[in-house]
Amino acid sequence: MHDSVWFEINGKPSVVIASNVFEDAAEKQAAALGLPELRRVFVAHPIQDATDEEMRAKADAVIDQILAALLN
Repeated sequence: MHDSVWFEINGKPSVVIASNVFEDAAEKQAAALGLPELRRVFVAHPIQDATDEEMRAKADAVIDQILAALLN
């Protein structure tokens, strides 16, 4: 979150990508960091023990959302 806020403040678009169980926490932290509109995309939980193949599938599932967030 902190890195994405830094990038945004410095004019570089970014998107926070996190596990969906952290949606509420991400919203609160973005607001606390002064950037409540910070773009966020969430992947299906869990990710910690996901295999490379599972992570690729999770990324494939959200790539359109990530691109849309960056381009809008």
